[in-house]
Amino acid sequence: MAEPVELPNRIGILPFRNKVLLPGAIIRIRCTSPSSVKLVEQELWQREEKGMIGILPVRDAAETVSAGSMLTQGGADLGDKSSKNQTGIPASHKLDGKSQQEPIHWHTRGVAARALHLSRGVEKPSGRVTYTVILEGLCRFSIMELNTKGAYSTARISPLDMTKAEMERVEQDPDFIALSRQFKATAMELISVLEQKQKTVGRTKVLLETVPLHKLADFFVASFEISFEEQLSMLDSVDVKVRLSKATELVDRHLQSIRVAEKITKKVEGQLSKSQKEYLLRQQMRAIKEELGDNDDEDDDVAGLERKMQAAGMPPNVWKHAQRELRRLKKMQPQQPGYNSSRVYLELLADLPWQTTSEELEFDLKAAKERLDSDHFGLEKVKQRIIEYLAVRKLKPDARGPVLCFVGPPGVGKTSLASSIAAALGRKFVRISLGGVKDEADIRGHRRTYIGSMPGRLIDGLKKVSVRNPVMLLDEIDKTGSDVRGDPASALLEVLDPEQNKSFNDHYLNVPFDLSKVIFVATANRAQPIPPPLLDRMEVIELPGYTAEEKLNIAMRHLIPRVLNQHGLNSEFLKVPEGMVKLIIQRYTREAGVRNLERNLAALARAAAVRVAQQEQTVVPLNKDVHQISSPLLESRLAEGEVEMEVIPMGVNNHEISSAFRVLSPLVVDEDMLEKVLGPPKYDDKETAERVASPGVSVGLVWTSFGGEVQFIEATSMIGKGDLHLTGQLGDVIKESAQIALTWVRARATELNLTPAEEGGNLLEGRDVHIHFPAGAVPKDGPSAGVTLVTALVSLFSRRRVRSDTAMTGEMTLRGLVLPVGGIKDKVLAAHRYGLKRVILPERNLKDLVEVPAAVLGSMEILVAKRMEDVLEHAFEGGCPWRQHSRL
Repeated sequence: MAEPVELPNRIGILPFRNKVLLPGAIIRIRCTSPSSVKLVEQELWQREEKGMIGILPVRDAAETVSAGSMLTQGGADLGDKSSKNQTGIPASHKLDGKSQQEPIHWHTRGVAARALHLSRGVEKPSGRVTYTVILEGLCRFSIMELNTKGAYSTARISPLDMTKAEMERVEQDPDFIALSRQFKATAMELISVLEQKQKTVGRTKVLLETVPLHKLADFFVASFEISFEEQLSMLDSVDVKVRLSKATELVDRHLQSIRVAEKITKKVEGQLSKSQKEYLLRQQMRAIKEELGDNDDEDDDVAGLERKMQAAGMPPNVWKHAQRELRRLKKMQPQQPGYNSSRVYLELLADLPWQTTSEELEFDLKAAKERLDSDHFGLEKVKQRIIEYLAVRKLKPDARGPVLCFVGPPGVGKTSLASSIAAALGRKFVRISLGGVKDEADIRGHRRTYIGSMPGRLIDGLKKVSVRNPVMLLDEIDKTGSDVRGDPASALLEVLDPEQNKSFNDHYLNVPFDLSKVIFVATANRAQPIPPPLLDRMEVIELPGYTAEEKLNIAMRHLIPRVLNQHGLNSEFLKVPEGMVKLIIQRYTREAGVRNLERNLAALARAAAVRVAQQEQTVVPLNKDVHQISSPLLESRLAEGEVEMEVIPMGVNNHEISSAFRVLSPLVVDEDMLEKVLGPPKYDDKETAERVASPGVSVGLVWTSFGGEVQFIEATSMIGKGDLHLTGQLGDVIKESAQIALTWVRARATELNLTPAEEGGNLLEGRDVHIHFPAGAVPKDGPSAGVTLVTALVSLFSRRRVRSDTAMTGEMTLRGLVLPVGGIKDKVLAAHRYGLKRVILPERNLKDLVEVPAAVLGSMEILVAKRMEDVLEHAFEGGCPWRQHSRL
């Protein structure tokens, strides 16, 4: 039993930043700061006997205090952080002279240490001296009082180690004996594992037998690399049983980490040896085949790849490049890192259609027109343009194909039109979606130097169809973006330029590829986001939307049969009359396309499918192999309705049965079923009349990426200071239009009899005007609402209502001129969908009406306006009577 160390009442303190010295551990410290140098000189260097100092852990103020109790002290000169390792063998720690002004945290417990070796450095011209000291931890103490005012810190301390009598009592404790055995067993197991790696383990075994266990626990833990919090926890473990328990846990964790590391090392070494073994066996096998003359090329993958490349019909420059890559591949081993990437690259070169083309059908314009008519209803302009292209191809087969760009709202058939073009030409069809693409590498491919590189979408699409002349659809070309990885729209400039795409250079392919035989078709919802240089390379064909009559025909010819087929039904199960389809179009859909119409028809089909499936238990399945039965009893029971079955004689095969059972009568859709399945009607013809029932409301027509829409504008006035308030998530252009409209109305208030002449024509005297655009969550901008804003303001100030059957569009100037706007066909179709009968358009937009279907124009009254006074004349019931005194 070792005698306890006698500690003085007061001791010099050396701070140990973010590290802990445990009893039994040895550290090497280099002191440079004035306080640490002064401490070493007075407490260690100048004493004849071996001196003693206290090592106290300290923590930076920025660190979180989570273990043990800490004392906060500011302005102490503590030196820099110590080194990262604290082990049983000496480690170097440097305490420099940087002053720390921020507060630090001193731990309340430390370790008394004695100097095993002390050396003094050469004094520098500035007078600074450095000391290097090797310290050994002796015993724990507790801080009673800390003084940092002097040249170095001192503290009044109290020893924490047990006396000899207390230790003898603890050693008789059964719990302590059990913990001691467990610790020794774990420590011996660790030593046995380390015997194969370290030569100093024999001395550790001696220590395990001679050193007391409560000190041996500190010694073992000090040799591990553990966290600062765990070091503090071990320092605070004054109770020897708690200390042994924690030490056993740390030793066991260190043992497990060593075993895991050994397992991983053995696994890696085994893999390396396996690879080396396979390499030697392959070399021996190759030598044996060469001696036997049995080197069969048919079984050689590289030889098969070479034959495939020879059959690909590559151009001479590409073949030369491919041969160079193939020779490089033959020299490589399959285990080498670049082998797989080179092989995949050569397989791509072999799979690309360098010469392969699809055989086009004989150009029969009449058959092509019939095919287009059968696939699409309406869209006469688009069909005519396709027929023109086919006619040119018939007269000049090597003519360069145009790049068509279909622009229109969703659901009008842009993508299916591209598929129909491929079918009419007899070519394969490939679709490439560009929506959300922001990386130029999606078009040009990645360079082969990158890990995971791959060709661009164009080359990949050609590889899939295996022909060099497909119809390639560039879908959603207006939704490409750009960021630090490049601009895909700029990469498409080369693709869509007939002068450049015959030598298109994909970064991954790294050889030119001819895209001149590909027919490119693009789709977009809007033409504005497409960069002008890219838009200039395409022929834009607008698909504004369908009329109600066109939707009806599309539903009866295409949508209903497709929906029934998708739900396992046919006309024997569900019938949708034309009248019900009209009601769905009028009451449940107000879109330019037909997608919502198809969704509503699908909802009806699902309801019918539920009804059919529920009758499965009450219907007897049919069997075509049943023999004809003649029984008076059976016939009488059938007549009375007791048996529900059908007898089919042999040889009757002309009766189509679409499922294993039959519904007695088909389900016919009516208004009650519409409301039950689709819910209450979403739209009605009374909406406009109800919203324009009060003065200050007018109906405008706007264009969106989803087609034309009707936009209501509401104006009101209240007591105020003559300010204009605008709401509805408006853009700058539409805000300026509102200012122009208010200015025009105020300037002509007297001429329009909106205010008496004696008042000076000041409309905003003592009141504010508020203009609101409903559907506030939808952003709105553009100049086409100018005439609608003026009409709403005139209606507000004159207290007269605008006609509920009239909508309008047009930009106005400060002098009252009505300027033309775009999207006329979409806007007129939107007015027709809403049931409006009159539309006011700028006079210079009359030429755009040729694109509007004749059926729509025949059901509406188109009114033209050259000046704002013409708009007001048409917008109000009975004209504009207050204009008779106008001097305009």
